[in-house]
Amino acid sequence: MPRLIFFCGHAGTGKSTLAHRLIGPLMQATGEPFCLLDKDTLYGRYSAAAMAAITGDPNDRDSPAYLENLRDPEYQGLLDTARENLALGISVLVIGPLSREIKAHQLHDPAWLNIPVETAVRIVWVHLPEDEAHARIIRRGNPNDAYKLAHWDAYRTRRFMPDPAEYPELIYFNNLTPGQAETEALLRALSA
Repeated sequence: MPRLIFFCGHAGTGKSTLAHRLIGPLMQATGEPFCLLDKDTLYGRYSAAAMAAITGDPNDRDSPAYLENLRDPEYQGLLDTARENLALGISVLVIGPLSREIKAHQLHDPAWLNIPVETAVRIVWVHLPEDEAHARIIRRGNPNDAYKLAHWDAYRTRRFMPDPAEYPELIYFNNLTPGQAETEALLRALSA
């Protein structure tokens, strides 16, 4: 039974770092191969070229021009690549904010995902307080964050924390200072 595991959350929460840390232990715990699909790795260079052509700024990953022209095709391609691996029986870790899809409960909808029926889906919502996420974004110094940082007040209006009562399909992971017990509990939840 292939697994589709999403690591979602806002910028700076540590989605990629957490997924990279868990993929080896997850393969060991399940005995299954996994493919790791990070939206930024898959589409970063393409987006840079496209945004340079559209806005003149190759590092723009959050302006209205990016959101209107590239955001949805990137996510569609990410999910198409996940589906292709799942159809081959390969489990997949997908890394990306996917906040619109979370809000619409789409990542828990097998019909919307169009994935093999036997696929086990898990969705991890990686979160941090806003001030810590903001500080981490500044510390990492990624040029792709420049637009977001320059327009933080506008960006922060899109940040939200899903209510567990309204989003029971999510596995919540507070990435502020997780200990070994929290990380092991997450690994158990993902490998069950």
